[in-house]
Amino acid sequence: MENKENIKIAVIGLGYVGLPLAINFGKHYNTIGFDIDSERIKELKDNFDITKELTSEQIKSSMNIHFSNSESDLIDANVYIVTVPTPINKSREPNLSPIFNASRTIGKYLNKDDIVVYESTVYPGCTEEDCVPILESESNLKYKKDFFCGYSPERIVPGDKDRTLTKIKKIVSGTDKKTTIFLDKLYNSIIDAGTFIASSIKVAEAAKSIENAQRDINIAFVNELALIFDRMDINTNEVLEAASTKWNFLPFKPGLVGGHCIGVDPYYLAYKSASYGHHPKLILAGREINDNMSEFVVKKIMNKMVKNDILIENSSILILGITFKENCPDIRNTKVIDVINFFKQFKCNVDVCDPVADKEQVREALDLDLIPMKKINKKYDCVVKLVSHEEFDKFNFTNQMVENGVIFDLKGSWEGFEVLTL
Repeated sequence: MENKENIKIAVIGLGYVGLPLAINFGKHYNTIGFDIDSERIKELKDNFDITKELTSEQIKSSMNIHFSNSESDLIDANVYIVTVPTPINKSREPNLSPIFNASRTIGKYLNKDDIVVYESTVYPGCTEEDCVPILESESNLKYKKDFFCGYSPERIVPGDKDRTLTKIKKIVSGTDKKTTIFLDKLYNSIIDAGTFIASSIKVAEAAKSIENAQRDINIAFVNELALIFDRMDINTNEVLEAASTKWNFLPFKPGLVGGHCIGVDPYYLAYKSASYGHHPKLILAGREINDNMSEFVVKKIMNKMVKNDILIENSSILILGITFKENCPDIRNTKVIDVINFFKQFKCNVDVCDPVADKEQVREALDLDLIPMKKINKKYDCVVKLVSHEEFDKFNFTNQMVENGVIFDLKGSWEGFEVLTL
C-alpha cells in the first residue's frame, strides 16, 4: 500500500463531510464514494450536490472517483473512511446505528492489512471499544494483527466557503506508529493546512468531542446573558458590542443552537463520562440553556405583540429561515422547528419561507410546506427572522406588516426600521 497506485480508498457516507473528502481523494487516488441513498448517488453521478457544498465543476474535477450504492464495489478497497452521521435519540443518548451499520458493511469486505478510518464524531473509546469488535466479527480478522484503524475527526463547517476541507488542519491518529505515519502522509497529500498527529485514537476522539462542547458552552453563556438582560430591559447585542472592545473578549452571539454538531456532540461526551461515574454539570447545563432558547424567543415576541395590542390566537406569523444556519441548506436538528411548534401551540397561523432550504427535504423531514418569497403577498402580525440568509436582505418585509406589527431579528442584522432582537 505504500505505492500510490496500490491505494484504493472507499469513503462511506457522502454527506457534508464525506463528499468533499471523496472528491479531494479522487483527484489523487482511485476512490469509491459510497452511500446507501440511491438518489444521492444518482445526483452525484449527474454532478449535482444537493448540500451545495460543491459545484458541478468541483465534482467533475475528481477524475478517479466512482460513486456507488452497491456494496460489492467495496471489495477492492484497502482504505475505508467512515463519514456517516452520529445523531442522538429521543433520550439524548448516542444513536450509533449508522456507524455500526457502516462497520458491518466494511467488515464483509475487509482484507488483511486494510485500514479503517473513522471521521464521524464519537465519544472517546468508540472506535476501538465499539466499532473494532464489529469489524472483527464480520471479517474474522484480528485487530492490530490483520487489520488496523485510525481516527481523523471531521472539522468541516457546513456552508463555510472559506474554511473548506483542505484549509483546515487535520488531526490524525492510528493503531500504531506505522499506521499513523501512513495516514499522516495520506491526509497530507490533500490537506494544504497540514496535519496534527495525536498520540492515540482516544486522544483524537476526545479532542473532537470537546471542540463542539466548548463552543456550545460559550454560546450558552451569552444565551444566559440574554435571559438576564431581557429582564433588565437591556439589549444584549449592544452589551456584547461594548464588551468586545476588550482584546480578549470572545465574540460569541446569543441564538438558537442547532445543526448536527454543536447541538448533538456534547451529549456524546456526557454519555461516556457518566459510564465512568462522572456526571458532567457544566456541559449539560449549557445544553439545557441552549435547548430552551426557542421557548424564550417565542415568549419575548409574544410579549411584544401583546404590548402592541395584537391578539396571539389566530395571529399571522411569518418565519424567515428553517435551516440551522445562514446560507446553508442543512436542516438537521434545526431549532427553528421548535419556534414554529411553540407558535402553533398558541394557535397562531404560521408561514415559513426559506429560499436556501430544499423544499422536498423540508416537507419530508419536518412536515412543512415552504412558501417562496415571491408568493409572500399578505400582511402579517409578526415577521420573525431566525436565519440570516443573504436573500432576506433583498426583500423589504416592512411592506408585509400590519399596523403595530412586530419584527423580530434573532441576529440583529436588519437596520433601518424598528426591530425587536435579543
